[in-house]
Amino acid sequence: MIVANFKDFPRAGRIIGFDWGLRRTGVAVSDENRTFVFVRPPIISGDMAQQMAILANAEKVAGIVIGLPLRTDGSESETTQMVRDVANQITKYTDLPICFVDESLTSSSAAEQGDYRSIKDIKTKLDSQSARIILENAIAIINRL
Repeated sequence: MIVANFKDFPRAGRIIGFDWGLRRTGVAVSDENRTFVFVRPPIISGDMAQQMAILANAEKVAGIVIGLPLRTDGSESETTQMVRDVANQITKYTDLPICFVDESLTSSSAAEQGDYRSIKDIKTKLDSQSARIILENAIAIINRL
């Protein structure tokens, strides 16, 4: 189920964050207390929505956070709708609550924070580092509520 905001999101338990992309989807997971966030290998192929749901269930999380790509003025783009469509598809595979968080500038922040020495490093690490930032931002929002 997609929830409108974090007020309706679980207050306890591990959560998983995704940075969805057409080619790769970055993945990060929190610990039970939401103190630490750990990156996981990105999802690279297949039915992304199904794989995201399978991974969320395997990680035994209480909820899913997905980065929502908004324009700099806050408006939605074609990619924003694609992310919303993937989230709707995820609901076919799991009953976990899904909430969105603005992902503006997460990829550039991840690039600045990372040690990427090659194109391979960028392809294998950047998306999950972006997912880590998305999840850390979500946890900060939840903690402020």
